[in-house]
Amino acid sequence: MTEHSHPSEAAAGSTPEGPAGHKPGEARERDLQLNLGGKPSGLRNPNRAVRGLAAGTLVLEALVLLLALMPIWVLRPPGGSMAAVTVALIAVVVAVALSATLRFPWGWWAVSAFQVVLLLLGFLHWAFAVVGVVFGLTWAYVLHVRRTVSR
Repeated sequence: MTEHSHPSEAAAGSTPEGPAGHKPGEARERDLQLNLGGKPSGLRNPNRAVRGLAAGTLVLEALVLLLALMPIWVLRPPGGSMAAVTVALIAVVVAVALSATLRFPWGWWAVSAFQVVLLLLGFLHWAFAVVGVVFGLTWAYVLHVRRTVSR
């Protein structure tokens, strides 16, 4: 409604204007179109949120690798060496260390390569292949989230 219009004109079919000259809901619609500063996710810091998701995934993967030590030890071939157990312990340390590299672009590539290496370690023991498949798919989802959230 403008200063020179009569209140009965507002009721006659036109939508009343707010204090800034906008129609109700118009400012909110504009803000939604601007998408809150170009962040489609609505998160204050989407990159940090995705790094947290990725780091959490890697820590969970390290825990699963620790839990896989017992099946690796029990299901080793008779007279088998401790190579698979040693490799599992190294993989735990690498997974935790890689979680600290996610603030760098090369860190994401390194974690992706780590998932492939775990799949290849399936030739040493099948438990590595299982962990590699499960967390490879999980990592693919994390990369999808990273791509969609931090546009």
